[in-house]
Amino acid sequence: MGALHYLSNFCTVTSTSIRSRRKPMQTVEIKVKMDCDGCERRVKNAVKHMKGVKTVEVNRKQSRVIVSGYVEPNQVLKRIKSTGKRAEFWPYIPYNLVSYPYVNQAYDKRAPAGFVKNVVQAVSAPNATDERITYMFSDDNPNACSIM
Repeated sequence: MGALHYLSNFCTVTSTSIRSRRKPMQTVEIKVKMDCDGCERRVKNAVKHMKGVKTVEVNRKQSRVIVSGYVEPNQVLKRIKSTGKRAEFWPYIPYNLVSYPYVNQAYDKRAPAGFVKNVVQAVSAPNATDERITYMFSDDNPNACSIM
């Protein structure tokens, strides 16, 4: 009994060390130019047979591929590029998450509806002066200036 218990400790240590090296679950969004059903099928089949992939969603209208699973983002991008398609990581964020969506580099005519480019200038800084000035005359501020 003691020898079996001793050997079982080696087995559990081995299995936990394998789990610690496992990649974290993540979602990778990639922009891929697809024209037809064949392009869509080729990209989907290339990615879904990768080790660790759980789901693959292809949206041809937005030229977007969403891969979820225990995968490395650069490996997914490399696999999609191996199909002969131009691919890059998804450069857009939803329109409602941006403070200034029409700033020079953020607005993109080729972006899908409801999305703008993810640039630093579009997101407001936490210490922005225009928000502090607006708050100075707000009804929520008890120390606000009252001019009436």
